[in-house]
Amino acid sequence: MSEDPWLVVGLGNPGPTYAGHRHNVGYLVNDELAARMGGPFRAHKSGRADVVEGRLGVGGPRVVLARPRSYMNEVGGPVKALASFYRIPPDHIIAVHDELDLPFGSLRLKLGGGDNGHNGLRSLRSSLGTGDFYRVRAGIGRPSGRQDVADFVLSHYSSAERKELPFQVNDAADAVESLINEGLEQAQQQFNS
Repeated sequence: MSEDPWLVVGLGNPGPTYAGHRHNVGYLVNDELAARMGGPFRAHKSGRADVVEGRLGVGGPRVVLARPRSYMNEVGGPVKALASFYRIPPDHIIAVHDELDLPFGSLRLKLGGGDNGHNGLRSLRSSLGTGDFYRVRAGIGRPSGRQDVADFVLSHYSSAERKELPFQVNDAADAVESLINEGLEQAQQQFNS
């Protein structure tokens, strides 16, 4: 792995109204990574994101954790500004996000791909001019019955899911660390469930 720093973007919507929603699992994973790095999120000078800078593990590469302050469909602008500020190429950006097409609790890691209807990924691809960034996809499953997908992703986890959520968040944080320190293939072998 090169010496370039990594930018880990937790996708979600800002503010207490959205805090416990399925769409905000990326924020939860970055909160866990920030705790591991021992640093609080602080406002970045761009004013459009909160960041934690440091290293994951002893002697690990530099990492910038980011929580954009914009809504999901507008995250691309703040992420592009951070990538420019820290001089981080797209192949050193990891987006952590919810994934409807995976069952709740499962994870998948990949490089590149489409946005699959995910507004945060669409905004990132548009602003970065490429989809060639890493994704840590945290499964949230699909709504049962006729519930609208938008209502589902902007709803709270069920009580059963809330009991399991800390394990998924911890596994996703481990997957981010593995991806950064060991590379995609190793991380996929370990975490693609």
